[in-house]
Amino acid sequence: MIPDFSKDDITVVSHHIGKIFIAFGMVQIIPIFIGLICGEISAVIDFFISIIACFAFASILLYFSPYLQEINWRQGMIIVSLSWLLAMFFSALPLFLSGHYGCYLDACFESMSAYATTGLVLVQDLDHMSYAHNIWRHLMCFLGGQGIILVALVFFFRGGDALRIYVGEARDDKILPNSITTAKFIWMVSLTYLVIGSLMLATVLLFHKVSLPRALFHGICIFMAGWDTAGFAPQSLNIIYYHCPFFELITIIIILLGATSFGVHYAVWTGKFSELREDFEVKVLMSTIFFTYFIVLVGFSGQASLFSDAFSFFRTTFYQLISGHTGVGYNNIYSSELANWPELALFGVIVAMGIGGCTNSTAGGIKVFRIGLLYKSIKREVRRLAYPESSYIKEFFHHQREISIDDTMVKTAMIITVCYILLYLSGAVVASFFGYGFFNGLFESVSAAANVGLSVGITSPSMPAFLKVWYIIEMWTGRLEFFAIFILIRFFVKTVKR
Repeated sequence: MIPDFSKDDITVVSHHIGKIFIAFGMVQIIPIFIGLICGEISAVIDFFISIIACFAFASILLYFSPYLQEINWRQGMIIVSLSWLLAMFFSALPLFLSGHYGCYLDACFESMSAYATTGLVLVQDLDHMSYAHNIWRHLMCFLGGQGIILVALVFFFRGGDALRIYVGEARDDKILPNSITTAKFIWMVSLTYLVIGSLMLATVLLFHKVSLPRALFHGICIFMAGWDTAGFAPQSLNIIYYHCPFFELITIIIILLGATSFGVHYAVWTGKFSELREDFEVKVLMSTIFFTYFIVLVGFSGQASLFSDAFSFFRTTFYQLISGHTGVGYNNIYSSELANWPELALFGVIVAMGIGGCTNSTAGGIKVFRIGLLYKSIKREVRRLAYPESSYIKEFFHHQREISIDDTMVKTAMIITVCYILLYLSGAVVASFFGYGFFNGLFESVSAAANVGLSVGITSPSMPAFLKVWYIIEMWTGRLEFFAIFILIRFFVKTVKR
């Protein structure tokens, strides 16, 4: 029998959250550095206040919660889910102090959107935001995509503690022998691509007569939000601002890399290029991209004349589809234009957003692995019915190694898929209650819960406060894939009952 929650759980959770918030405070040195370079003294002060708040909070937790024992699985889940929630509140502080948010709730919304790599924004007058605050928005995307706990994981955790926190952040692949080396590999890959991708984007901007410092800033910001499938941009017009098909092409490459499992990245980095062709999840991703884009094309049948030419049609429709499927949320059209798409075409984007990218990537959503697994399980059942009762039917797939489907695997995939669908529908119902319409509400809800960021115009500073809170819950729950949240809720219920 599993023992109930106790005072020791509170102590262990508090201690490790304190260690994590030391890392949060240290990370904010980066926007301070940017602020000092750009002479943004007010922004530097904002981040000093935030760092002091993080260190003070961490010191209080560590003082009253000395380390007692190793983390168990449920404690790891609670640490992760609670850290993400607390990170939202603390990381919103410098955003709110910037003066670009109507209220603290709006800053919290944007903070959670960044960490969950969603991309829905409530910022006001973004085009005049300081470089320090703007880089912080994108740095949160970069941290959230890899997993905000991975910052602390590399420096503050060891052994079993590391594994239990790593799994709590909706990751289950140990690419290397242990969670610490896996976390280091993820950061090495991400930082390497950061340099390469940022330079590629900056080079395009330099070719279009953008100054070197500005080109580098935009290149870094767009890469961080693209690789981590977050969809933030340093300008209010998002990708429309750049008016460049080649720039958009580079972002498509970046977001596809971001939506690909780190396990596949490891295989490629170690010379196993055949993994790109053989991996089951990559195959399913390509298949669902073509399938959902076909729905979009059918939706536009007879209405392609709305575009000036075939290239314009493909550039617009495919970009929104691939942006939605990978969960990046970049857009090269206005939200009002997207809202006027035929409903069937929008439905294709909704399906793509709901499916999402690969497991153990920076993308959100149900994940193509689970969709493929459910397809394989149906195929197995059909074969089982077609063969004699005495036959033993097994179904295999290749995902970094040969894997045999078992009932537990299928059951878990089904549970998470159903949870996502219910979460998607819940947001649509809430939006309908406020008069937005079920279909548009469904689009916005899937975008929030699948951590995408595309919008048909519902997300704005003027939307009801309750809807903002609901979308925050959807982004948080969708990013951590439910179980860590469920355990946290049970922990609070049991604690209150005492």
